[in-house]
Amino acid sequence: MEFGLDTFGDVTRRADGSLKPQDEVLRDVVAEAVLADQVGVDVIALGEHHRDDFAISAPEILLAHIGAKTSRIRLGTGVTVLSTDDPVRLYQRFSTLNALSGGRGEVILGRGSFTESYPLFGQDLSDYEMLFEEKLDLFAALNRGGRVKWQGQHRAPVNVPQVYPPAGPEGIATWIGVGGSPDSVVRAVRYGLPMMLAIIGGDPRRFRPFVNLYHDAWRQIGGTAKPLGVHSPGLIAETDEAAREAAFTGYKALHDRIGRERGWPPITKQAFLQEVTQGSQYVGSPETVARKIAATVQALGLQRFNLKYSAGTTPHDDLMRSVELYGTQVIPRVRELLAETRQPA
Repeated sequence: MEFGLDTFGDVTRRADGSLKPQDEVLRDVVAEAVLADQVGVDVIALGEHHRDDFAISAPEILLAHIGAKTSRIRLGTGVTVLSTDDPVRLYQRFSTLNALSGGRGEVILGRGSFTESYPLFGQDLSDYEMLFEEKLDLFAALNRGGRVKWQGQHRAPVNVPQVYPPAGPEGIATWIGVGGSPDSVVRAVRYGLPMMLAIIGGDPRRFRPFVNLYHDAWRQIGGTAKPLGVHSPGLIAETDEAAREAAFTGYKALHDRIGRERGWPPITKQAFLQEVTQGSQYVGSPETVARKIAATVQALGLQRFNLKYSAGTTPHDDLMRSVELYGTQVIPRVRELLAETRQPA
């Protein structure tokens, strides 16, 4: 069982309520990742966005800097928007990251829930599905190593004896990010890749059909299922009340900003607390969050849980405390709870 932390580099607020500039936010993310390494977190994953409310648009550069300041934590993305990236350059960036970090790099490939990257990089949003399918096919060919001979509709053909620097015989550790599409579940199995479910609302047990489909598909091809993970939001503080108060203001700013773009109503405190108690907000004291994570791990049969610890404008100091508690108290407690359930009655 592995435990990770995810962030999009959410633009946070200072004590006076003003928003930090993105360069300062990026430096804060590095400090959070260094702390995560020190307290025993297994993975730090950085999400790619191209907006004014998220600071991370080039996660591999930030991961390389984090890698130079850490010794053991795995360095991942969550997610890389493959549809608007070039698979060859992506492979080269991660093979370089692996070389510099001793093989700690990993990538979660997805289509993303935002569309800003499509016009920014000259891609047609109407090609949403085909872009991802073709580019995943090319990336998989690159990641197998050796000669690459590939042709598609949305990129020039590739026919080379090798792409440099090579990532080594095992390639780059790669996951598929899935938001709730059965086709995406099957695609992960077809390419032989582990799957990361993004569960950002509602009872996590409602994703059990996707888990069943994942395992059924592996059985149908006669293979052994790859690891399965979940990404969900949350925040940890000394008490449930402190965590809820710290998380709500920042989360509301994030939710309502996106809601104005997509036609959602503003979130209420009551609705937020409903997600905390019954849904997929892992907000509370270390014991509360640990028990909720353990329940989700057991219900879905997970091998990895990633906590999206940044919550809109929630201040950096609150995020640092959350990272510390996650590593020092929550992760050990989840391991204890899981070990207890495995012991015979």
